[in-house]
Amino acid sequence: MPLDHRRLCGPEESQPPSLWAALAAEDEDEEGAGAAPRDPCSLRPLFARAGLLSQAQGSAYVELGSGTKVLCAAWGPREAAEPGPGRLLCEFRRAPFAGRGARGRPGGLAEREAEREAAAALREALEPAVRLGRYPRARLAVSALLLQDGGSALAAAVSAAALALADAGVEMYDLAVGCALCRPPAATAAAWMLQPAEPEERRAAARLTLALLPALNQVSAVLGGGQGGPPEDWAQALRLGLDGCHRQYPVLRQSLLRAAQRRDAAAAAAAAAAASVA
Repeated sequence: MPLDHRRLCGPEESQPPSLWAALAAEDEDEEGAGAAPRDPCSLRPLFARAGLLSQAQGSAYVELGSGTKVLCAAWGPREAAEPGPGRLLCEFRRAPFAGRGARGRPGGLAEREAEREAAAALREALEPAVRLGRYPRARLAVSALLLQDGGSALAAAVSAAALALADAGVEMYDLAVGCALCRPPAATAAAWMLQPAEPEERRAAARLTLALLPALNQVSAVLGGGQGGPPEDWAQALRLGLDGCHRQYPVLRQSLLRAAQRRDAAAAAAAAAAASVA
């Protein structure tokens, strides 16, 4: 009997995709239950590097130990059509491969709404750090791309975006440092956890993300929600988050300093090469 080559022959036996989705969810629950308890006050390893992209005036890459990876690009002042003080334009996007497991429709309404909310929160956190008064009738732009979501993505985006703006030479009062916290469902007296991973955020009863200007000791943005308990518990979370921001600040400053040193060394090498040719 001749074969029909216009059709793909499927397997003789098959299972519905929902079966594998249920098994993956069970595996994640077992991993979370079997994981060793983490010190709620400990920070995850942080890697930051500025000056990566040659196509942008400023850029930065931030990676957390939980797996979150954010790449940001910034562009300096550009003339705006409308008069008035300087404006900061922020964009937040998720890569198609950023999340684990099943993903909704790319570019769907829910995803676009989540990206708009994240961009608005990013702008709220960065505006107090930028000296917009020095850029009248100009626009500053920053774009954040979430490469991998391992938890605390918005906080990592705030730190990366501030690094990118500083790398672009934008005048700033200070670097904005982001820090995220969550409160597990079965909360104890000291249950707030710094820099939660994605499974911890998904099961959390309350979340909190804050941005701090450490040199000025000024909070630029606070975004939280959920059942966090009485006001004293939220105050405890704020104190823990402020301490986390202060501890991340030297790492970000050092990465910015190294980027400036690399730029100066490259300029000196180019000048020496030009002089030798002449």
